[in-house]
Amino acid sequence: NQRCGLEAALVDFGDYHPLKPIMVTDTKTRRGTRKGSTSSSSSSSSSAPPDPLSSMLDGTDPLSMFAAASASETPAMRKREKEEEAVGPDFEPWSLKRGEILARFTTTEKLSINLFMGSDRGKATSQGSAVSEKVRTRLEELDDLEEGSQRELLNLSQQDYANRIEELNQSLKEAWSSDQKVKALKIVIQCSKLLSDTSVIQFYPSKFVLITDILDTFGRLVYDRIWTMCSDPRPLPDNFTVEDVNDTAKETCLNWFYKIASIRELLPRLYVEAAILKCNRFLNKSAIQETLPRLTAMIRGIGDPLVAAYARAYLCRVGMEVAPHLKDSLNRNFFDLLGTFRQISSENVRAQLVLQMVEMPEYLTLYSPAISWILQCIAYRAPESLLTEMMERCKKLGNNALLLNSVMRAFRPEFVAARATDFIGMIKDCDEAGFPKHLLFGSLGRSLASADPPESERLTILNEAWKVITKVRSPQDYINCAEIWVEFTCRHFTKREVNTILADIIKHMTPDRAFEDAYPQLQTVIPVQSVELHFQFLLFSVLQERFLPFLDMFQKDSVRVEVCKSIMEVFIKHQVELTRDPVILNAMLHICKTMHDSVNALTLEDEKRSLALLIIGFIRMVSFGRDFEQQLSFCVEARATFCNLEPVLVQLIHTVNQLAMETRRVMRGNHSRKTAAFVRACAAYSFITIPSLSSIFSRLSLYLLSGQVALANQCLSQADAFLKAAVSILPEVPRSISVEGKLRSSESFLLDFINSFLATLLVIPDHPEHGVLYLVRGLLNMVQDYTWEDNSDAKVRVYISALPLLAAMSQETYLYSIPKVDSNETLYGGDPKFLSEINKLCETLIGQILDHLKTLGRDEVRTLSSRTWLICQIWSRGSRCSPAPELQPQ
Repeated sequence: NQRCGLEAALVDFGDYHPLKPIMVTDTKTRRGTRKGSTSSSSSSSSSAPPDPLSSMLDGTDPLSMFAAASASETPAMRKREKEEEAVGPDFEPWSLKRGEILARFTTTEKLSINLFMGSDRGKATSQGSAVSEKVRTRLEELDDLEEGSQRELLNLSQQDYANRIEELNQSLKEAWSSDQKVKALKIVIQCSKLLSDTSVIQFYPSKFVLITDILDTFGRLVYDRIWTMCSDPRPLPDNFTVEDVNDTAKETCLNWFYKIASIRELLPRLYVEAAILKCNRFLNKSAIQETLPRLTAMIRGIGDPLVAAYARAYLCRVGMEVAPHLKDSLNRNFFDLLGTFRQISSENVRAQLVLQMVEMPEYLTLYSPAISWILQCIAYRAPESLLTEMMERCKKLGNNALLLNSVMRAFRPEFVAARATDFIGMIKDCDEAGFPKHLLFGSLGRSLASADPPESERLTILNEAWKVITKVRSPQDYINCAEIWVEFTCRHFTKREVNTILADIIKHMTPDRAFEDAYPQLQTVIPVQSVELHFQFLLFSVLQERFLPFLDMFQKDSVRVEVCKSIMEVFIKHQVELTRDPVILNAMLHICKTMHDSVNALTLEDEKRSLALLIIGFIRMVSFGRDFEQQLSFCVEARATFCNLEPVLVQLIHTVNQLAMETRRVMRGNHSRKTAAFVRACAAYSFITIPSLSSIFSRLSLYLLSGQVALANQCLSQADAFLKAAVSILPEVPRSISVEGKLRSSESFLLDFINSFLATLLVIPDHPEHGVLYLVRGLLNMVQDYTWEDNSDAKVRVYISALPLLAAMSQETYLYSIPKVDSNETLYGGDPKFLSEINKLCETLIGQILDHLKTLGRDEVRTLSSRTWLICQIWSRGSRCSPAPELQPQ
């Protein structure tokens, strides 16, 4: 104690001392036995020696608590205790930490393991054998746990070691299922002994995880066995009391604790009893509350501070599972741990580290999982005053960096943020050699990213933290810490501070291309979460001169593209207002070009679609207001930049058409010479861009839409060119197209387009050089020459759709018109020659329809709509399209 510097304190154990020899006495009273029970038969003679594994105790040793009577309780007390014992989803379970520990604490050293070997002495004797034989057999079995019957496997790799532990776990389950309970206990004891071995010390945390998995399995098996014994004939409720447990189950439970109490070595006896701690519920209501302090005191007998720390972590873990409301036991474990911290610098520990060539900072990190878990259990729903007490104890220990780091990680961020200045002062006083200060500032930064410190202290906090961070020499350590403080800076400061951080990151990560080993950390510096905070930081970033140089550090194409996608996702989601800021546009164009240039022949269609949607989202955010020419120039530049992504080109065409219509709205349909030239330029943009599209239906729809826009802006020649181009490519329409990966007939899509085209032709004036109804005739000729599917009536349906158009064209006043555009009604003015041409064309179409009807059956003829039949009747009687209500479909 003097060498380690421990403070002497008087501990009152009463009649109990954890190192007191176990006294087993004989008692005459016994509870009922059951068939197959591991307890001794009551038919033994009085001269036979007592069975230490099944006799009741008279209160002279620690196990006498199991025989204590259950305290009386009321329903209200039960309900309140149940609420206190509940652990909510806000408590991070051990299962989430398990994988992290196994991945972090690895080794290339060779490992050894002592494996249990089966023994014939473990077999059960016949039912009629004497009690003395049973007693002797059990004592031999327990001796066999620690003497012989084992072999040592040497030179195991880490993976081999893990495999061997898993084999032991399976052997435990198999032994249990085959009713070899003693063998199962032997396996657990042998595995627990492995936790005293620190020969490969850097692997110890992972070893602890693997071994405690076996202990957890054993604890569940024992508990389930006793639970099953209590469920006959009725299942035991979850909130059962001691009165609900039958005598057989209680005796079996006691028997397990007696077996464990007979284990000679302290560490396996401690771990195995902790594994079945939950079974105390079957014996006494207050048994767990009494057992936890006893086990906590037993850990004081473990000499190695690392082994003791993990033993306390396991005890806290099982304690949180069975009785999370018993905070006193958790606190006592932690304060005992603080008392052993000075042992870390003892001669024995230093000699062990020198032998294994392990540096002190690396050794201290081995404690992190254990301390962090203990503190997490203590800090769960703990009052703020407990953090103050923890800070005071840290100061008394000389601001132990390892402990301080765990405290900042364990307690609620709000508590830590409120004391950020105090923590910074404590960090300054810590010893740099044992635990680097940048790790402490990293832990503090994590809390400050979730909670805000006092406003008056924020700038001081950032300056103090960055003084330490910027001096970190290792690029990996630097970026690990810097990425944490980026969010704090973004939350509370302006562009100047953000630009400073970006410049400092570039300065540290550029030499020797250190950024190549830190892509994941650099990606977190760029906002990747769709939250307002990161979006604000994004806007700060892109407005800085250091943003694009920072982006250039992502030299790996796949990483660069992912970063660009993340930026664009945040920008599109949170950019509410349209923008014309040249700095933002330049940065975003650079990002979009990076995404576009990553497309090649091997890029999947889904990836192309994803990139195109992001670029389209950016294009929709760009607006130059009334500066329409600048907007058109932007679209021209974007067309050249994103020529490999067809959806982006389609969006650009829509944007230009919308620009032309906006010009018409501003001018209220009365174009000046300048605006007329501008809308013609818009039409030219679309006319040039549409042929570059590979999708035939995209070209058809855009030709029609652009023609309608040109017509609305009185660009008659441009509209005529668009519609002629649409008619000319109709023969190129394939008979089948791919829709969502499946081939479908294109007939329905083509019919929909032709119907829309026919509706537009009503307001299109005939070209003076091409004759009457030249677009209608051209369309019908293309339909006549198109290769339709066999037995298809699509061509006749087109003819039927054309009849209403021709009927509307023969009217003196058209159903609709376009302002400032003279349609055929004005050009021809009901001229008889024009009407005669319409009649001739109608007669031809009706003849084609009637010829087709002759080839159909009666049922197929009846499928014609009433309107179609009416049209045929009207035109067959030579009517001029006047309604004839008296006619009914036949």
